[in-house]
Amino acid sequence: MAKINMKTPLVEIDGDEMTRVLWTVIKEKLLLPFIDLKTEYYDLGITNRENTCDDVTVQSANAIKRLGVGVKCATITANAARQKEYGLKQLYPSPNATIRAILDGTVFRKPISVSRVKPTVSTWKKPIVIGRHAYGDVYKASEMEIDGPGKVDLVYTKADGTEKRVKVADFKGRGIVQGMHNCDESIKSFARACFLYAIAEKLPLWFATKDTISKTYDGRFKAIFNEIYETEFREKCAGAGVDYFYTLIDDAVARAVKSEGGFLWACKNYDGDVQSDMIASASGSLAMMTSVLVSPTGVFEYEAAHGTVQQHYYRWQKGEKTSTNPAALIFAWSGALAKRAQLDNTGDLSDFSKRLETALLKVIEDGIMTGDLAKLSDPPPQKILNSWDFIDAIAQQLAAGN
Repeated sequence: MAKINMKTPLVEIDGDEMTRVLWTVIKEKLLLPFIDLKTEYYDLGITNRENTCDDVTVQSANAIKRLGVGVKCATITANAARQKEYGLKQLYPSPNATIRAILDGTVFRKPISVSRVKPTVSTWKKPIVIGRHAYGDVYKASEMEIDGPGKVDLVYTKADGTEKRVKVADFKGRGIVQGMHNCDESIKSFARACFLYAIAEKLPLWFATKDTISKTYDGRFKAIFNEIYETEFREKCAGAGVDYFYTLIDDAVARAVKSEGGFLWACKNYDGDVQSDMIASASGSLAMMTSVLVSPTGVFEYEAAHGTVQQHYYRWQKGEKTSTNPAALIFAWSGALAKRAQLDNTGDLSDFSKRLETALLKVIEDGIMTGDLAKLSDPPPQKILNSWDFIDAIAQQLAAGN
């Protein structure tokens, strides 16, 4: 069979540890036999980020801007323990945060649903989609250790040299301090992206912050969302039958676990990080979650929403074949290929991306799965496979036309 042609490359961003291992297997077994795969490759493995002083991360983000579509493997965001483990000269920022800041987009994360795996929240009948703001807050924060008594002020120096100052704290001894920021234009892009997604998918939109405590910072998010809704989307939402709802983040959590699902939950950056993992885990597995960064300039980055599966990697290094679930990695590739096909108007590539997802889901629905899903499967699985055999089973389905 002739391989499917790609008109334009997409940006391929490699990652770390177990997900890096499976990334190669997915390409070899599920992509290269079927597609004349064209990618512009960037290695964001932690060693190469160290060797390039993290410049490779910036290069990959700019490549996505240029080519329009990227697909990203999971990467390490190093802490002190990881710095020691890999012998890093310094702690570089989250590569995801760097890419998201450059693209200034919104991350939409949605569970991959299969009938054999029921959500642990019994009331959930439909997937809950998380819309995560992808700029600023703690991911672009400046931090400092305070080594003794003293005062910390937050100072804004205007372009004309005048200052505005507010006291943060009077320290009586050692401590820590952090400064965060965000920008009106980025918040507006976030709001527009969420309203457009909700209208396109016919989903109610929830937005939640903690403006009762953070009256200025979170209050600004609330005010901008309301402004965008009233001036740009009230009539469009009404025409699409889409409701917009604002509440406090703690109230949203309480409402979400009692709901039947089926809504878009817009969250600030860190809130979205936490809540998407909660939704993914409660829906079955962190590996059963799609994730796409949508930029207001019309570029897209698809990624796995989970980490690098560190403990499985250590076992793999000892020669063990682990039962790591590759579903999110596969859906990152299928999503990126589908978007590339849409932009290039290549129907056969679009069809392949659908067949790839269908093959994966059919294998799971047939009771053939990795260990994370096997514990949750109802009825019990027919087979529990390691990752390599699981990918082989998907390849067989794909080759057989599902």
